[in-house]
Amino acid sequence: MAETAATPSTPAAPRPAGEPRAARPASARDVLHDADAYARALMDYVVASPSSYHAAAEAARRLDAVGFTAVDEISPWGIATPQRGYTIRDGAIAAWVLPEAARDGSAFRIVGSHTDSPALKLKPSAQATRDGFALIGAEVYGGPLLNSFLDRELGLAGRLVTRDGASHLVRTGPIARVAQVAPHLDRSVNDSLHLDRQAHLAPIWGLTGQAGETGEAGAPAAPADVEAYLCETAGIDVGELAGHDILTYPTEAPARFGRHAEFIASSRLDNLSSVAASLAALESLCGGSGKRAATSAGAATGDVVVLIANDHEEVGSGTRSGAAGPFLEQVLRRLAGALTITGDAYEAMLARSTCISADAAHSLHPNYGQLHDPVVRPVLGDGPVLKINAQQRYATDAVGEALWERACAAAGAPHQVFVSNNAVPCGTTIGPITAQRLGITTVDVGQPILSMHSQREMCAVADGPWLAQALAAYWAGA
Repeated sequence: MAETAATPSTPAAPRPAGEPRAARPASARDVLHDADAYARALMDYVVASPSSYHAAAEAARRLDAVGFTAVDEISPWGIATPQRGYTIRDGAIAAWVLPEAARDGSAFRIVGSHTDSPALKLKPSAQATRDGFALIGAEVYGGPLLNSFLDRELGLAGRLVTRDGASHLVRTGPIARVAQVAPHLDRSVNDSLHLDRQAHLAPIWGLTGQAGETGEAGAPAAPADVEAYLCETAGIDVGELAGHDILTYPTEAPARFGRHAEFIASSRLDNLSSVAASLAALESLCGGSGKRAATSAGAATGDVVVLIANDHEEVGSGTRSGAAGPFLEQVLRRLAGALTITGDAYEAMLARSTCISADAAHSLHPNYGQLHDPVVRPVLGDGPVLKINAQQRYATDAVGEALWERACAAAGAPHQVFVSNNAVPCGTTIGPITAQRLGITTVDVGQPILSMHSQREMCAVADGPWLAQALAAYWAGA
């Protein structure tokens, strides 16, 4: 399907605020070792990626810049598969670097992450009116902190699909808001906030009125429906609209803060922080051209370097672009075929392969220390986190732990460990799903954050570059 980017009719989110005014580095390789430059790159990626579809498109743009070639998955690849290539499936992207030639011990070196984050997703026929207000009907996507939607200026972003099957990316600036009730009207709101997902989370985006009327203070009446507005924004005929995948996103720009600007506040750090780290690592390794780039990216070992950023992790991954779907498996089989590795040789290659599942990790919360393990207590700024769980909610085992130790040692990157308090259930990632589908050694890691699943999460500037350095070392053969 064709995919086009629409020019928004309202301003996009502003550039990240609060960052030092240092000059940008000369090369992608420098970003991994310049915390300020890395922070700028992360914040820029978040701003460019208000939806999973935009995140995949922005990743593709950056890969184009370092010599990768787009491949359409609906056409045969065969021996014409580019040495450095990528393919997009909906809101997911897979990229690779092939060696000059396969060896007897060739394997896949995979880094996996996900592009989606908790949000409000527009329902079909999303326009609603109530008591003079124009509202947007939306479902809760994923498992967000519901209160974090309140009193934020929200934009809309995602894709519109026309009757010919073409996808059109669209985003607006700040257009909607979920307004909280005043304490004068609900005296219990500060004691036990309860948000009904149907009744209380409908974003306001206008005032209603008859055609030609204006709202309070002369404001024009709201457009007839939100789908028509999005089609106008994307420059398509509303009569051609067949369906949409549109989500809200907070329009407040990422910002650095803290006594020494050591923190970043942003939406979608879970899990664009990991996508950004894997992109930065791949850009660093492939910043050259030809044999130099191929050798840098693990080809000296004869291994195939793979980046996979799946969609729909926040809702269970059970889609064609999610980790529980066939996307990665199909890409790996096609890449092996391009190296003339098939049948039993392909199964042996899978058995030798490994995957680092990179997803945001929990930092110790200083105000809720009792919810964490009393001994294993990772914190912001002390390095990326290895995630372990006895119930296999994370895929890490001792073999995977050794893999991660080698990568961090090769990169000179500090690292920490997370394990849950026995009385507090933990979440999960694409790691166990990937291990289950492919039967390969998988290890779960991530950058520690606070306020996970909030519309405004928090991380430390220092941890991102260390994560990216470790991923680069793994891809390079550690």
